[in-house]
This record gives sequence, C-alpha cells and structure tokens, in this order.
Amino acid sequence: MICKITNKKIKPFMSFGKMPIANGFITKKDFKKEFFFKMEVGFSKKISLFQLNEHPKPHQMFNKNYPFFTSSSKGMVNHFKKYSEWVKKNYKKDLKNLIEIGSNDGTFLKNFNKKKINLIGFEPSKNVAQISSKRGIKTINKFFNYKNVKKLKNLKRKINIITAANAICHIPNLKDLIRGIDFLLADDGLFIFEEPYLGSMFTKASYDQIYDEHIFMFSASSIKKIFDLFNFELINAIPQKTHGGSMRYVICRKGSYKPKISLKKILRKEKKKNIDNIKSCLQFKKKCEISKKKLIQKLENFKKKNYKIAGYAATSKSTTILNYCNIGTDFIDFISDTTKEKIGKFSPGMHIPIVSMKHFQKNLPDRAFLFAWNHKNEIFKKEKKFKKKGKWFAHISI
Repeated sequence: MICKITNKKIKPFMSFGKMPIANGFITKKDFKKEFFFKMEVGFSKKISLFQLNEHPKPHQMFNKNYPFFTSSSKGMVNHFKKYSEWVKKNYKKDLKNLIEIGSNDGTFLKNFNKKKINLIGFEPSKNVAQISSKRGIKTINKFFNYKNVKKLKNLKRKINIITAANAICHIPNLKDLIRGIDFLLADDGLFIFEEPYLGSMFTKASYDQIYDEHIFMFSASSIKKIFDLFNFELINAIPQKTHGGSMRYVICRKGSYKPKISLKKILRKEKKKNIDNIKSCLQFKKKCEISKKKLIQKLENFKKKNYKIAGYAATSKSTTILNYCNIGTDFIDFISDTTKEKIGKFSPGMHIPIVSMKHFQKNLPDRAFLFAWNHKNEIFKKEKKFKKKGKWFAHISI
C-alpha cells in the first residue's frame, strides 16, 4: 500500500473485506456484474493520515445517476444555511468570488447573493449539477482538478474563498486538488472545508464512515501536516455536529493569517488521544471487531423472538455495515428510503430490497435498524407512530 500524499509504503492495518460501490443501488438484472473492491485501510505515520488502499475510480461513484441530494435532508439544509452565515459573518470583506468544490444540488451556494458575488460550483455528478443550474447557480459539471480549473484563467489568484463540505475526502489526488487551489486562490484567500472527523469515528467506533467515497478520514493533525507540505497553513479547526462529528478547517497561504489559539488546543488533544499516530487505529480495529460480533448476536436474538426487522434509510454508510457484517435478507426484510432513485432497487452487495417510506409506515417492523443515525433527531420526530410499536437500534449507541 502506498500513501497517496507521501508516496511512501505503508502497511494496511485492517480489512473490511469485499465491498461494492456504496451508492451502487442496483436492479436484479445487474446482480451478476456488480463491481467489488477489497476495502482495506492504512495509516501514514509521517502525516497522520487515515486512508483507503484500493477504491473505485471517481467516475464510477460520481456520475449521472448519483443518488444523493443534499436538499433531501432538512437538517443538512439548516446546517448549510448556518455554514453560509458563518462565512458571511467572518469573511464578508471584499467577498467577490466564491467557489464550492462538490456543490451537489446548490444547497450551500443558494444562500449567497449571486448578484453581488460571482458564485461557481464544481459538481461532477450530472443529475445533481442540473438541479443546481436550474436554481440559477453557475455550475461546472466537472471534477475540480488542475486540468479543469486552469481553464478559468480570468480567475487566476482572484478567488477570495474556496469552500467544500464532505467532498475533499472523496478526492484521491489531493496533490492535484491543492495545485488547483493554488492556481485560483487570492493571496489573502481562504480554503474552508468540513469533513467527517477521525476522532469522532474512533470514539464512536462508527466504522460505517469508511466506504468507497471516503478515501480519507481527516484529523486536524493530518490536515496541518498535509498543507504544510504545499506552502499552505491550517489556521483554524472548528468542531461540527454533522455526520456524527465533523471538523471545519480553515486554510490560508503560509503566513497570511495567524493561527487561532483554539487550534493549538485541538492539536494537543489529538496528540494526547493518539489520533496523530497508529495506536488509535489499532484500538479502533479492536472496537470494530467487537461491534461486529455484538451486532450479529443482537440480530440473531431478534430472529429467535420472531421479530420483523427493517432497515431505515438506504445510506452509503449502510453498505459498509451490511457487507462487513454479512447481513442480508436472512435478517432484514427491507430498507425504507425517500430517494426515488433508490426505491425499487436493491442494496449494494447484500441485495436487500429498497422500498418507500410509505411501505415502512404501512408495514411497521418490531425493530428498525437506523442506518441514518446521524439524522436521528429529525427521523425520531417524523416517525412517532413507529415508536409506539417498535424500537430503534443501530450498530453504535443512539
């Protein structure tokens, strides 16, 4: 295994086995030609970076059939509104040009005044990019890479803020990404992005955060060390509640701004908890193995009691849980979801049928496996009827 930044050899410390495309919801006729890859993870000691070894090619994951729309979650819509307000409040001065990497359906960018600010979204998935364009947001239906951004010659060194959310960990070639940022970012510009946080994943043993799209799981330590190599500097890290625990990072050109005192505290905490070294990875591996054993035992106990079990929300994360723990229709009857692109298809790898939320509400199970545990508050409010009949559970504490 080769580190994707340093090009140095690293040893995988854990394998999750054969894994399909996390968002690859398929029809019966496609079962035999389904794509799988070996999902194993390693850790670069030099830059404290947790990363996948193999992964599918980006176009296999992000294409015209990408089944995720940010605006489908009220919680995420509210989060992106607050995120945009935070940007405006802290960095409103001379904000003329703003780019978002992985802009999805434009949920974040629509919060800015497009008459006063030149807004551009880079979104490789055609179906969601089209929705963003219909909202009046200039959307480039391409991957954000140096080859594509250098075509924006009129914006060279003129972008005040480049933002992203849950997108940077999807990009295997971070060196090329940073080259693109370097081409566009103004001398006093900022790169602001947020991603699921490695420390939160370790604490919760939420191994479902690991799947094909999440090529990296970042910490403040890894972000600092990566950008230090390219004449950029991490100046702030702000914890977020999204995705069961995320971190917002603020990057500038070296020496442009002074790092926040709070950042030093986070870096010290990561060192104390061994998040910056391999020890925490090995502890995480043990937690995952214990979690897997307990989950299978729980499901077996439910079956002994003749409980009807359903999955709730056909998430990318559920693909990792189901395939790692080998859970199929022998345990779970169906998975309910709101996304029309998934309904009527089957879950990747384990081929559990995906049904509508109406089906769930008409056929209430005894136990519901909450795959979208990071949206539990929103879901619990919506599914009060189920609570009277059955109980929620997940592979982690909820």
